[in-house]
Amino acid sequence: MKKMSAMPQLLENQTTKIWRFTPDKLTALLGTDSEHGLAGQEVERRRTEFGPNELPEAPPPSLVKLFLSQFTSIIVWVLIGAAILSGLLEDWLDAAAILTIVLLNGLLGFVQEFRAERSLAALRKMSVTIARVFRDGVLRSIPARELVSGDLIILEAGDRIPADARLIYAVNFQAQEASLTGESTPVQKMATALDRPDVPLADRTNMAFMGTIAVSGKARARVVATALRTELGRIAAMIQKESEAERAETPLQRRLEQFGYTLLWLALAVVAVVFALGYLRGEPLVTMFMTSVSLAVAAVPEGLPTVVTITLALGVTRMVKRHALIRKLPAVETLGSATVICTDKTGTLTKNEMTVTKLFVDAAAFDVTGEGYAPVGEIHEVNGQWSMVNGEAAIPEHPSPLTPHPLRLLPPGLRELLTAAVLCNGATLREENGTWQVIGDPTEGALLVAAAKVALRKEALEDTAPFEAEIPFDAERKMMTVIRRTADGTMAYVKGAPDVLLPRCTHRLTLDGLIEPLSDQQQQIMLDTNASLAQQTLRVLAVAHRRLDDHGMNLSTDAVEKDLVFLGLFAMRDPLRPEAAEAVRLCREAGIKTVMITGDHKETAIAIARDLGLHDGDGSALSGHEMNNLTEEQLAQRVEHIAVYARVSAEHKLRIIQAWKRQGAIVAMTGDGVNDAPAIKAADIGIAMGISGTDVTKEAADMVVTDDNFASIAAAVEEGRGVFDNIRKTVHFLLSCNLSEVLVMLFATLLGLPLPLLPIQILWMNLVTDGIPALALAVDPKAPDLMKRPPRRPEARLLDGGRLLAIGGEGLMLGLIALGAFSYSLYGLHQELDQARTVAFTVMVVAQLVHVFNCRSERLSLFQLGVGTNRALVWAFLLSLVVQVAVLTIPAVAPIFKVAPLPIEDWVLMGATGLLPFVVMESIKLLRRR
Repeated sequence: MKKMSAMPQLLENQTTKIWRFTPDKLTALLGTDSEHGLAGQEVERRRTEFGPNELPEAPPPSLVKLFLSQFTSIIVWVLIGAAILSGLLEDWLDAAAILTIVLLNGLLGFVQEFRAERSLAALRKMSVTIARVFRDGVLRSIPARELVSGDLIILEAGDRIPADARLIYAVNFQAQEASLTGESTPVQKMATALDRPDVPLADRTNMAFMGTIAVSGKARARVVATALRTELGRIAAMIQKESEAERAETPLQRRLEQFGYTLLWLALAVVAVVFALGYLRGEPLVTMFMTSVSLAVAAVPEGLPTVVTITLALGVTRMVKRHALIRKLPAVETLGSATVICTDKTGTLTKNEMTVTKLFVDAAAFDVTGEGYAPVGEIHEVNGQWSMVNGEAAIPEHPSPLTPHPLRLLPPGLRELLTAAVLCNGATLREENGTWQVIGDPTEGALLVAAAKVALRKEALEDTAPFEAEIPFDAERKMMTVIRRTADGTMAYVKGAPDVLLPRCTHRLTLDGLIEPLSDQQQQIMLDTNASLAQQTLRVLAVAHRRLDDHGMNLSTDAVEKDLVFLGLFAMRDPLRPEAAEAVRLCREAGIKTVMITGDHKETAIAIARDLGLHDGDGSALSGHEMNNLTEEQLAQRVEHIAVYARVSAEHKLRIIQAWKRQGAIVAMTGDGVNDAPAIKAADIGIAMGISGTDVTKEAADMVVTDDNFASIAAAVEEGRGVFDNIRKTVHFLLSCNLSEVLVMLFATLLGLPLPLLPIQILWMNLVTDGIPALALAVDPKAPDLMKRPPRRPEARLLDGGRLLAIGGEGLMLGLIALGAFSYSLYGLHQELDQARTVAFTVMVVAQLVHVFNCRSERLSLFQLGVGTNRALVWAFLLSLVVQVAVLTIPAVAPIFKVAPLPIEDWVLMGATGLLPFVVMESIKLLRRR
């Protein structure tokens, strides 16, 4: 029993080369019976040792811990401090507003993070619930979670594989593994051992993997790995590890954190300097304390978190209209700063559906387009004969892919080729809700679609040619044959690899339907054509037929698959999405590098990359096998020069993302399969495909592209850049206004002037000018050159040196205007202090409201942008102005804000000086443009 216990443990070890074992050796290693399976007692022992065959669910995070983690940012603590200080000033409205903002932002982050950690739950859904297994010699249906290593299971078309298993018997067995390996076409499986030490996951043709789907044939298989020891389980473990690790902050979060520290020290400095100067001047201690605290509160733009949240939320709304669904708000801005987009090929850049693109009959070639058949050269009927001439096209094109061409226009040879492809076919073409779907092998489905374009439907053809027998596809034979009884007798329809099928042909069918001997020269032309198409990464199938003798018919392959009549060739590929190349170009124009990652072969990947404009030489492509020979440091050194990765696994994709991040890039990763999920989780922003994407991928992603359109990613980048641009405009506006309030008080203290503003007036300005106008500025239309700019550097601050200098200059301008109006009222017009403070208070408010229009652009005039292009800003300006006038004119309100009635000359003064910021900034912008 000890030996039997050790063997399953050996197989559950992921370094074991299971594919190298023969079925007999595997059976011996597992200590089981090749026909009867495991005994019940042994099953229980192994289940006890290795546990159930299910992916464990991650322990749910502590809700309290998750909620409290939302309040660790320094800017949040600064805001909480501002709220406490506002409370000390008995400004309960401002204190309540700040705390409400902090709480709402915390709740939003809590909800988002709670939803983001459900990836493992989605992975568990991929495990099938029922498996057919031999136990004690009896075939039983059991829950898949009860499987153990050594179980003998039965697999058929349509089954979801319940565990990783080694095939011991297979007949025409194919599995769709795109979600695990990225391989776009079903993989032909066989039971033969692969005597190689290193076989990529996608090439392990004698293995079936948990979570993939059997699409055709039958097989018996021996379970060799369960639960987390399966390939799917390894991906689950990677996602769990990534979830448990501290996820890197987004660029916006990093910038806001830096910004928060700056504000903290600025607020403390303001409090210390103003308080010290005022106290030394002899101002009352209580008055200076209240004034200093008010300035400290004013220095912190408490509206910033609200502005950021609303700006991101509005960006999300716009993205939804452009087919991009954001699951986490910071991802909007992160995408806008992306420098690299790593994209899966299958289903993202391509359609993930095989499509016939060319047909060859006799000497004639046809391009198969979305609209129909287009002869290469012109094919014309002359005196009943079809030949290549310059003239009228034989087959007109139609607007719909499945709009049939008139059968009378089909050359007989082409009709026979398509008929044979339909009758030698195991797939079905079905229409559901106006959409055509292929049921079965995608390659065979592509043949049915090609035939349906000329009204050759499988159901109608099978009615006239009933099924008689079948010789299934064999990986060694590389052919399949279907025998049918037709009006002309029993016919064998054969399709397979051209290099295997052509040598079995003795005759050929001409375009006009005549049967002629197949010469060596004609056979060589077809073989050369096949080689040329293969170099273009097209998959090529040859089709032939043969009339059989009904009497004493021998259905062996040697007897049937010989003396065939060659009908023609089908060339097919997984086509590019029509918008993919343009989207890649847009990303390149925006300074974003696009990297293609695929599970397909290197030659196929390079050909696709050339079509997209990604590949510029042999050195810019790397296979998964080649990656295995690179250390992490070597990969990081080469990663910037590699545009194409082929035959890669989930681990390879994760390494690529990590290598880019080590180079300081902001990386977006797109994909749709389970094998993409770990890399999507690790990227700065993960993007899942909404239609073809698995639940696992969507749950791991920050963004879901709802139309599976790569072009939607370029649109999302534009929106992300627009969001950051508006956040930066708003921060610029808030800081310049808050700085002006600080400078007014600081200069007045230094110059020995009375305090121009009272604490309640400072807090009111902070509420009015940091509120509605700032929010309206956050919805400013996108700049026309947004996608012409290079991506922002990851280490760049929220505000660079040039912008900080501009903020300082504008804050100084606003402060001097208000201080000048205060001094003129106090000393020029010899008004009372309360009146002078009212003038300074109102001028500051009006100047800041006017200044919001200046912040829309650093260079462009407001008249170039258009005053009415941001109607929200116009209404916000008018509303804030009306509120300020109400404060000055409503008698019941005046005592609260300590404002005094003003004569008409003060209203003229306030209006004129309030407009000065607009005049000054328009003049500066004019100089900049020149």
